[in-house]
Amino acid sequence: MLGFRDPVADAIGLLKPRTVVGPNLRAVGEWALRFDTFLHVRIGGLVRGTCWLILEGHEPVLLQEGDTFMLGNPPPYVLAGTLDASPRPAEPVLAEADDGFVRIGQESGDDLYLCVGHVAFDDSNAALLTDLLPPLVIVRAADPRGMELGQLIALLATEVGVAAAGGPLVQNHLAQVLLVHMLRAHAGQTDRPTGWLGALNEDGIGTALRAVHADVAHSWSLKELAEISHMSRSAFAQSFKNQVGVPPLEYLIQWRMNLARDALDRDTLSISELARATGYQSESAFSTAFRRVVGSSPAKYRNQARKPELASPAQQ
Repeated sequence: MLGFRDPVADAIGLLKPRTVVGPNLRAVGEWALRFDTFLHVRIGGLVRGTCWLILEGHEPVLLQEGDTFMLGNPPPYVLAGTLDASPRPAEPVLAEADDGFVRIGQESGDDLYLCVGHVAFDDSNAALLTDLLPPLVIVRAADPRGMELGQLIALLATEVGVAAAGGPLVQNHLAQVLLVHMLRAHAGQTDRPTGWLGALNEDGIGTALRAVHADVAHSWSLKELAEISHMSRSAFAQSFKNQVGVPPLEYLIQWRMNLARDALDRDTLSISELARATGYQSESAFSTAFRRVVGSSPAKYRNQARKPELASPAQQ
């Protein structure tokens, strides 16, 4: 049986996040580092000092102590001490990290102290999040969530380069907690559709999303979801589409198919069992919905997922 709970926990579970924290940066004077485009999400924050974040296609942003930022599938960008500094490639500089730190310039009490982490996701499900994010999200230290995010960044920074028992585990969990808090902040800042991130807000739409995820096999109707949300059907349908980006029952189908793909990838259930677990009365009804959303039959999708495991070393 499939286990479903909170929408955010479910989605992040499907994303299978892998985190790499650091190396952290300490810099003083004139400096600038150019980062190539990369996939998925990078999160960072200033423990001390200020620096410029220059994202291709955007106006330069001055980051200050206590600010945090999140980059979603960003284009190339530059971090710099001053706007007129000439950027150099970041990769060879970061490769010289010592004990989790890279230093540019002489040590100073006034130097920048930047903590960063990269969060990568399972490629087949990464779009569940990256399609919902703008290239740049900034939470200022003075924002309502700024203090807790600043504390998380500071705590994460202290774990980098410390040879303490369980250090990598602590870094991994802190980075994922930081990700969730940044998503909460983003969901509260934006007026664009936020998909399952709508469950982060304690309102009628969030209540409906949590109900759907708590029992994805239930035969949900628009009337039932509207009642749970204490709204009329028309008001609920309009509000849900505005906030989530798709109509309620379309969201339910898409989410069921996301879960079905993950189960087929892991080959944990037969197709008939998976049909019942995702709310379909027959295997044929499930297969029709799966083919419409995913573009292939469940059996074909499962066979494709099995191929890398079945291939011999000479074939790979």
